[in-house]
Amino acid sequence: MADDGERLDLTGAVEAVERFLLQEEPRFTRDEVIEQSGVEEAVAEELWRWLGFPQADHDDVAFTRLDVDSLRQAVELVDLGVLTEDRQAALVRTWGRSFARLAEWQTTLLADVALEEGVGDPVARVAELAEEVLPRVEALQSYVWRRHLVSAAGRLLAVDSPGSPATSLAVVFVDIVGYTSRSKGLDEAGLVGWLEGFESVCTDIAVEHGGRVIKNIGDEVLLVADDPLAAAAIALRMVERGADPDDPFPEVRAGLAYGAVVSRLGDVFGPTVNIAARLTSLARPGTVLVDRGAHDALSGRPPADDADRDDQDADRDDQDGDDEDAGDAPYRFRRVRRTSVKGYSRLQPWVLRRR
Repeated sequence: MADDGERLDLTGAVEAVERFLLQEEPRFTRDEVIEQSGVEEAVAEELWRWLGFPQADHDDVAFTRLDVDSLRQAVELVDLGVLTEDRQAALVRTWGRSFARLAEWQTTLLADVALEEGVGDPVARVAELAEEVLPRVEALQSYVWRRHLVSAAGRLLAVDSPGSPATSLAVVFVDIVGYTSRSKGLDEAGLVGWLEGFESVCTDIAVEHGGRVIKNIGDEVLLVADDPLAAAAIALRMVERGADPDDPFPEVRAGLAYGAVVSRLGDVFGPTVNIAARLTSLARPGTVLVDRGAHDALSGRPPADDADRDDQDADRDDQDGDDEDAGDAPYRFRRVRRTSVKGYSRLQPWVLRRR
């Protein structure tokens, strides 16, 4: 193991890792790649630049068959109209920069593991780890990409499609207040432990009240319940725990919406989900905001025609209201001023409180 402040030279592992990743020794120059792929030089250089690859000299033998095949596939995407000039910036942002950062982190991880073991030759160990770990990492990355692609496709393509299986659900987003500042003071293990504790408590509360967690999104949890009363109990319980200074559960805010939801492959989509997310971003720390659908369902108020409701509320758009009398409902509601958020103009929220 190297002494403090000294880092072992691991450059000897570069060739072994490179050979494993590229599946063969580099054997083509830039011109040979362009020739074999059948792509014009200007097009090839532009594609490489979009992807953030370094520009090799004409005589550098730095490429393999993978480079030939990938260049040809990139041109096919151009021919299909997927990679166009107006999408160049997005391509660099999503592929080039994202994968560059990911690769740097993974390489650092391999080197750190090899050095931490302190046994044998760390250079050889890096090469061994590459063969043992990277295929699994590649498979896992492909899986994560596919799952996120399914989720995105559901949000963008399945929602509002004719015949989509929609049902009424209460949707809740719960978001940690001050996550960024708190996370800066934690090391990696501390941050993971903190988030895992948050997610565990959220799951326990949701299950206890008859809800179910759909997914954890970093410092945020998405959950649903068939019964709006159950969803309200879940959201308020989390807010109450977050307000207790003796409870390690972090301070949170929540958004609750009720309406038609498309459920697909374990995820949920649709305007109701979007509104719940927007309400969460609007909620003050320690509060729960609900939409019109949740307000009506929880208060027992018969749904009104949107136009009629707009006429009734028009003179109160720019001011907060007093607590409403909700009859026998176990909750109180305070109407707050309408606001415009991404995708929704004049969104009407209410603050939810226990009676």
